[in-house]
Amino acid sequence: MTASERTATEAILILGGGLMGLAIAHQLARRGLQVAVLSRRRSEAAGFVAAGMLAPHAEGLEDQLLALGEISLKRISGWVAQIEADSGLSCGLRSTGIVVPFRSAEERDRYPTANQGEPLNRDDLDQELPGLAAAWTAGLLFAQDGQIDNRRQLMRALESACVDRGVHFQEGVEVLDLIHRDGRLSGVRARDSEGSLFSLPCRQAVLCSGAWSARLLPELPVFPVKGQMLSLQTPRGALRRVIFGPGIYMVPREDGLVVVGATSEREAGFSEGLTPHGQTTLKEGIAALMPEAIHWPPMERWWGFRPCTPDEGPLLGSSPIEGLLLACGHHRNGVLMASATSELIADIASGQEPRQDLTQLMPYFRWDRFSHKKASKT
Repeated sequence: MTASERTATEAILILGGGLMGLAIAHQLARRGLQVAVLSRRRSEAAGFVAAGMLAPHAEGLEDQLLALGEISLKRISGWVAQIEADSGLSCGLRSTGIVVPFRSAEERDRYPTANQGEPLNRDDLDQELPGLAAAWTAGLLFAQDGQIDNRRQLMRALESACVDRGVHFQEGVEVLDLIHRDGRLSGVRARDSEGSLFSLPCRQAVLCSGAWSARLLPELPVFPVKGQMLSLQTPRGALRRVIFGPGIYMVPREDGLVVVGATSEREAGFSEGLTPHGQTTLKEGIAALMPEAIHWPPMERWWGFRPCTPDEGPLLGSSPIEGLLLACGHHRNGVLMASATSELIADIASGQEPRQDLTQLMPYFRWDRFSHKKASKT
């Protein structure tokens, strides 16, 4: 075995260069491990297209998914501090709070996380969100929720932090197959940007290929949910809080940019591109929430693919193949859950005992939990 092959075998391979892959690579490198990130096209990753809401309460998450979101939310400031210290760049973390509007107080009080938010009446809404459409008469303010500028700041900072910690990147590499024998991972087969096929040996890897994860491991119930988004430019301070409305949200950045999203197209598969229907849906959603925002100038439009599972919860930890760990299927909460997920996977991969709060949740996010549920019903 050559020196380069020996190094490759010793390195932990990160299969996917999106937010989750970079976050895990950074945490592993901070533990002193050799890490290599294999990425086909990082620009297509969900981390580059998400709005960056940190909103376990505003999104009305429940049960174990809420618990995981809350754990991760508590970890985010420390996680961001590590990234900023290694990269020298800001991640754009902001504690703006999030307002969820409702058409009635009764509807508000039925919200799954209503007891963790501050109830708002119409006068309160006028104070928090000047210009909100008249149909919204009640609301909840989740001051503990916030946002991070993943698209313009976090991803760039994570890349720089990984480089600073010695992570090796192989860009333009598409992983085609997992090589395993007797249920044990021994490497991957891949294709480089010039179309050449090659094999890369490894003893340990992390599958975090987002919506594409099931292409490498068909047993995984991960499928794409397409989302289209746009951004608007406003005078700075025109929108102070994030608005999380039904079917649409508006996320104000510090410089006056407002990110608007997102359609939820479960039947679209991996069809790329913007569609007239999707853009019309966003425009109608803006008008229903904040009518004056229709006149704010559009800046950019884009789309991406959320990695979804049947219960919209992630797949974390072990896989059907020994040596392969999973960190995929986070649906619309990848940015929120990146801090806890990267800590958990890095602990497991480095042989450390994860913290108790995450250990207790791991059984609920097993990759095979859906087959267990079916078996329990029969």
